[in-house]
Amino acid sequence: MKAGQPVLSVITVVYNNVASFEQTMLSVLNQTYTDIEYIIIDGQSTDGTIDVVKKYEDRLAKFITEKDNGIYDAMNKGLALATGDYVLFMNSGDEIYGADTVAKVFATATNADIYYGETEMIDQQSNSLGKRRHAAPERFTWRDFKYGMSISHQAIYIKRALVEPYDARYQLSADIDWIIRAAKKATTIVNVHQYVAKYAVGGMSKLKHRQSLMERFDIMKRYYGLTPTLFNHAVIAFNLGWYWLMNRRTND
Repeated sequence: MKAGQPVLSVITVVYNNVASFEQTMLSVLNQTYTDIEYIIIDGQSTDGTIDVVKKYEDRLAKFITEKDNGIYDAMNKGLALATGDYVLFMNSGDEIYGADTVAKVFATATNADIYYGETEMIDQQSNSLGKRRHAAPERFTWRDFKYGMSISHQAIYIKRALVEPYDARYQLSADIDWIIRAAKKATTIVNVHQYVAKYAVGGMSKLKHRQSLMERFDIMKRYYGLTPTLFNHAVIAFNLGWYWLMNRRTND
């Protein structure tokens, strides 16, 4: 460890993902940045995931495997164990973009409250599917989620002093609420102007899309008000329809 460098707590939660979990772990363990506290929370996997973890257990700061009450309960366990200056969630199947990504993030500015960047979408074999539909805003504040989650939680580094536990009332979209709460407290938010994460498409929010949308609407209503949220969702629907129309024409 180097004196004066911030310590980054990277937290990974996993349950039965032996197929791609090692890619996630190696994207963290192979970082050139040395001040990383890596924490893995496993939901008592039965498919061989734990065997993968044990291959690298001597390089982990903390590892627990036990039953949980869902992804955000597991993520809260990770937060409770974290001791770093910043926290980053890199969940199973997702990856830090490159081996020098963390070093580049912290080189952009000193002591920011939040650092954020772009996310590349990948499939289960780590093949690129291109940039997220929601580009990261040039300047980010807590109000910028009114049209959707413009920054993925894999692409945002937040000072641990600013974060609170995930809200247990949400099963699929608590990360939106979590980032908004932290961003409301932040005074210095830095766009690092680079790709910082790879996000594996799919997950429970896709399988339970209706529930996810209802949770997102409730979160946005709480922070932005009912009438603005209704209007903003009309804008979201229009933008989504236009996006798919343009992409269909491009692919025809």
